[in-house]
Amino acid sequence: MKTKKRTKSSRMHGHNMGTHGRGARKKAKGTGHRGGKGMSGSGKRGDQKKTLITKLYGHKYFGKQGITSKGTKKDKTDKINVGEISQNLEKYGVKKADSWEVNLKNYKILGTGEVKEKLIIHAKSASKSAIEKVKRVGGQILLTGSPKRGQTKAGGEIILKSRKEKDVKPNGP
Repeated sequence: MKTKKRTKSSRMHGHNMGTHGRGARKKAKGTGHRGGKGMSGSGKRGDQKKTLITKLYGHKYFGKQGITSKGTKKDKTDKINVGEISQNLEKYGVKKADSWEVNLKNYKILGTGEVKEKLIIHAKSASKSAIEKVKRVGGQILLTGSPKRGQTKAGGEIILKSRKEKDVKPNGP
């Protein structure tokens, strides 16, 4: 009768248990000297894995990305182009007499696209090109936010004063 040979792991009983007679643990990983399968071994000194990682993820895997200073805030204002408004007038605006009234009070209006209809847009802010395109057709952009350099007031004129310039009052009575 043939006796069954016990497995190596059951015969070890505390003697070389971690290695099963293979010496160092890294010899048992089946990946040569690369430090393990997949992303293991890709740490601080994992230069042998860099080619694999750059092939999978590109050069954005290593190092810091983006803005790291806490002082800089990302501009999260909603933006919309004039062309998109004019293409979807039923969605954004209401027809009043000969013009469309568009209420986008939390948006900044940008100047990409064409305007064919007369628009009256209520917005937080607007770019110069958007203002010019809307005015060219006979419309206007009314701003609710505080106007900055290059934007219009509710009246419609463009403010081109820099912040350092002060209002100079004329002399006289």
